Amino acid sequence: MLNQIPEDNHWWFASRTRALHTVMYQFLTPAPDFRLLDIGCGAGNMMHHLSQYGRVTGLEIDGRPLKIARQRGYEVEQFDATKPMPFAANTFEAITAFDVIEHNQDDMAILRDSYRILKPGGHIIITVPAFMWLWSHNDDLNAHVRRYAEWELRRKMAMAGFEVGRVTFNNFFVFPLVAMLILLRRALQTKPDLASHHVAEEEYQVEMEPSAPPVNAILTLVGQLEAALIGRLDLPIGTSLIAVGQKLG
Repeated sequence: MLNQIPEDNHWWFASRTRALHTVMYQFLTPAPDFRLLDIGCGAGNMMHHLSQYGRVTGLEIDGRPLKIARQRGYEVEQFDATKPMPFAANTFEAITAFDVIEHNQDDMAILRDSYRILKPGGHIIITVPAFMWLWSHNDDLNAHVRRYAEWELRRKMAMAGFEVGRVTFNNFFVFPLVAMLILLRRALQTKPDLASHHVAEEEYQVEMEPSAPPVNAILTLVGQLEAALIGRLDLPIGTSLIAVGQKLG
């Protein structure tokens, strides 16, 4: 299996991964019999990070990235997570859904069935894009249905049965720059030329917007600082949200 992929060096993914590890370390305890389900695993780009906690199973609806994940040696199944997932109740110690539920009209179906297959005491870790007013061409490329307000994500997780443990924003420091860039591009009606599997059959995932090496290095350092802050407190604003819920029953 791959220990690292090129995506890990892009500041956005590197920052998200560090922030997620900071949060997951607070709630997940690695163990040989620990079972984790990664919903919407795509090409398995997070599975090599998640494997440090235990045995990881991936679920993905799109056969193109699924093929890549299998080539990488990951345990993955093709399935639409808005339907009852092919696992018995109380199967997993943890479930992750990283930038997944915003793609679905019925996000509650995913949350409710995640609750069913999670073991009592288990945790779900979710990331979603924040604020509908930040809608951009990137949301179109990713076939998003919505972006979330913090209260909305909390409410939906609670409606599914979860006790919400933490909700923090991510990309706090870059938020002003990203918001300014989105609003400027909207005003000028410009958009980056990026590939996406949602619009091109030959692609298997959405291409990340490139950044020059010096800029990427600086933003990676900013992400490291932010991950350290997330270890201490919930950030008040950002371009995305990280949420943790627990199944108490």
